[in-house]
Amino acid sequence: MAKGKSKVVKKAKKENPVMRYFRETRAELKKVTWPSRQETINLTIVVLVVTVGMAAYLGFVDYIFSKLVALLIS
Repeated sequence: MAKGKSKVVKKAKKENPVMRYFRETRAELKKVTWPSRQETINLTIVVLVVTVGMAAYLGFVDYIFSKLVALLIS
């Protein structure tokens, strides 16, 4: 060891993992580019239309298959 230089060992303070999680989450949320109100409304309408359309389509297909199975059974 060189003269005049002492080896100082600092014990690192253990970071609270919960606080670190919230701090990192907050930092990531600041980086997000949020959609405008109009974009949000338009995308919500698209999701609702697609959901209703798929529900109607699947309901129709289910109805057809149930009638076909009923014909095969009877």
